[in-house]
Amino acid sequence: MTDDRSAVADRPSWSLEGLRLGAALMLPALPGMMAFAIAIGATEARKGFAPIEAALMNLVVYAGASQMVAMEAWPQRVTPASVWALAFLVATVNARMLLFGASLRPWLGSLPAWQIYPLLQLTTDPGWIICMRYRAKGGNDAGVFVGGALVVWVAWLAATTAGYLMGALVADPRKIALDLVLPIFFAAMLVPLWSGRGRRRAVGWGIAGAVALATERLVPGWWFVIAGALAGSFAEAFLDEARDV
Repeated sequence: MTDDRSAVADRPSWSLEGLRLGAALMLPALPGMMAFAIAIGATEARKGFAPIEAALMNLVVYAGASQMVAMEAWPQRVTPASVWALAFLVATVNARMLLFGASLRPWLGSLPAWQIYPLLQLTTDPGWIICMRYRAKGGNDAGVFVGGALVVWVAWLAATTAGYLMGALVADPRKIALDLVLPIFFAAMLVPLWSGRGRRRAVGWGIAGAVALATERLVPGWWFVIAGALAGSFAEAFLDEARDV
């Protein structure tokens, strides 16, 4: 009986106040995210996506970094091999979502599947970081996750649409530095992760960056993304194992 009561007590709550709090917590992250979304929309227009194709990608795929990589690596002639290579590249970029989902389970895992699994589609990098900070401070309202996710989703659709409409007017996005939005966005995402364990994390990041740069110089195509990700992951795994010994 005690275990049952404890499980009920630990189950996340839902409240309108949580929705409002999640939306408020997400507001500071919106400007950077919307700049990135504008770049995605502009790239879709530049690549010749039809309006309905761009809208469906932003609505259903909803994965900015992998969308950008996929569009930049899109083959001139689609073949089964190119599709598999593109899928593997996108899966590598999105592999971090596996860790995001695993970290959310201790908090949201006790909710019914019909409540939480559809919402995982709305998981984003800034949303995950903000929700994890809220959770680390003892928060337990699932409405915070939903409120923040919905704000980002609506802002994303609005900004990608604006970027698509603007994209037809931008012949060369590099002239207004739209090509820098993606690296700047990911660099900004590293800042919260540096706190507390910066030096330890820097080793894996450095190895990943060095391998990615070397691969980009030596191997044509987008293999540097996969090589850097794998090198950083293996390096961090070995370093963690060495510390535990």
